[in-house]
Amino acid sequence: MNRIIPLVFLIITFAVVLLGKQRLISVSVNHEIVNVADKDDCNNLRLIQTDEDEPAEWMTEKEVWKLLRKGTKFMDITDNEDLGTVVKSKSSRQFPIKPSYQKEVSHYKEKLSTKYMKESLKNFTSFHNRYYRSAHGAASSIWLYKEIKRIADRADDYVRISVRKFKHKWVQISIIARFEGSDRNKEDQVVIIGAHQDSVNMWMPTNGRSPGADDDGSGTTTILEAFRVLVEGGFKPHLPVEFHWYSAEEAGLLGSQAIAKKYERQHKDVIAMLQNDMTGYVGNRQESFGIVTDHVDRNLTDFVKSLIDEYTDIPWANTKCGYACSDHASWRKAGYPSAFVIESKIDYNNPYIHTVKDTIDLLNFNHMLEFSKLAVGFAVELSHIDESEKI
Repeated sequence: MNRIIPLVFLIITFAVVLLGKQRLISVSVNHEIVNVADKDDCNNLRLIQTDEDEPAEWMTEKEVWKLLRKGTKFMDITDNEDLGTVVKSKSSRQFPIKPSYQKEVSHYKEKLSTKYMKESLKNFTSFHNRYYRSAHGAASSIWLYKEIKRIADRADDYVRISVRKFKHKWVQISIIARFEGSDRNKEDQVVIIGAHQDSVNMWMPTNGRSPGADDDGSGTTTILEAFRVLVEGGFKPHLPVEFHWYSAEEAGLLGSQAIAKKYERQHKDVIAMLQNDMTGYVGNRQESFGIVTDHVDRNLTDFVKSLIDEYTDIPWANTKCGYACSDHASWRKAGYPSAFVIESKIDYNNPYIHTVKDTIDLLNFNHMLEFSKLAVGFAVELSHIDESEKI
């Protein structure tokens, strides 16, 4: 199947209108118009939290990017101070002790392949960057949306599936693909598998080259492959299952916070959320899953370990990544069970992220495929969990 790379496939034109100090750029991407506010926001204040036990601080954007360069994880709560304030039950969810749907998972696992992953990631990293406020970030998200939609459109008629854009104040969209559940009485319950689609160059955030192959092109591609085989295999879950591709993770989890806040306000019951952020780098170490054990749901994390033991071919190792280290943190703050898997123990992660050197040639696609196996197992197994399993 022929795929034209985005630099040829996307026709981007710019019309610049000067309005005082602000420059508005209209970008045409495959006949879709998005408006890019190209204003210098370096002196605008943002409310930044770097520890859940410490008060947030107002910072300029320049100060925020200094955090990125130092490797300090943060959550920008400027527009989401009230995330997690909706009253919820104090009960916790009981997850299965071990997997139970091996035959169903095997049906989809056998369809997984690195071929499509390589093609997709090559296209995805060909954008100059995927910065959430740039024309490139807007174009890359539209390209990804069309890829997801193209896969979904191949589904059999009996598979109820939808793909939608989640729009933000900035130009890069988030994307939500949803398999409807067979139990029509539980449409507000949902299992979520996520990754973030944006990238950033820590030295030149707004316009620097940032291929973002591993961070987080690898996670984006990993869950895209899981989504593909579920679609092509005719997945009909008992409970709804959603795949999320978040915008603006690098800017403080902005995209996932916005979605988690909306779900919280709608009183959706998120059964579980699994984040895939950086799944491709092995280096010269033995392959393993990095299982993040801090700032996550312990019961869900234990179940993820059992899924790895059952459905993948590499071991897992416990690791810690600190506060707000990826989008699972938004769901945890909203009060939902979340877990996070990464390419290895944190100390052995890709040293080239947030630079021009985060490129495909450093990644191991077979390693990424192990994470796709986990995503398939997570979707199938937890789509069968029953509401009565709350304790």
